[in-house]
Amino acid sequence: MEFFSIMLQVWERYWSLFLEGLGMTVYMGLVTVFISTISGSLMALLRRSNWGIGKVKPFRAIATAYVEIIRGTPILLQLYFFYFMLPQWLPFLNLSEFTCVMVACCVNSTAYVCEIVRAGIQAVDIGQTEAARSLGLNSRQTMLNIVLPQAVKNILPALCNEFVAIVKETSLASTFFIGELMTQFKTIQGITFRVLEPLTIIGIIYFLLTFILSKLIALLERRLSASER
Repeated sequence: MEFFSIMLQVWERYWSLFLEGLGMTVYMGLVTVFISTISGSLMALLRRSNWGIGKVKPFRAIATAYVEIIRGTPILLQLYFFYFMLPQWLPFLNLSEFTCVMVACCVNSTAYVCEIVRAGIQAVDIGQTEAARSLGLNSRQTMLNIVLPQAVKNILPALCNEFVAIVKETSLASTFFIGELMTQFKTIQGITFRVLEPLTIIGIIYFLLTFILSKLIALLERRLSASER
């Protein structure tokens, strides 16, 4: 009972810090998903398309190498890399710590979104493409008007799951004291000298956040399944 009593006291005293961390976590997740969805989709088209710069093999090779390197290395390594390297590469921009961390998150998520979109495109029946070609549509028209609309419906649940994963991965940003949930835990732990109680509150917040997102994803999947009937 003492544990729960102390945990309640920690919440009553520092609830504003917990909510501030929650807001930063959600903000980082939304920005990362928005940017990586656009960049990942473009990269997937680059890897799959035979129109535009997708026809140029070196570009496709670079895109493939990018995806493999990012997916083959830990996100924490990427965070450190961009955190320390971006200010050296672009000193004239005076990039903030938050910007460097967000760049790393977006770069990481882009590779995974690329593979999600690419899988969605591949899942579209090739007969759809052949039918479009027989009607006189070129490769670009077929991709934009036939393939992509169907692929989007296929990949929406996976993209939502990626958002859930990103929300949890933002906890790694606490390494650089960005201000998300785990950073607030370090702050509160330093003030109260308590570890388990604030950490439990953080865990509950993460669970509730991801649980709500998971339920929304399940609702979306049911709606999509119903629309296909």
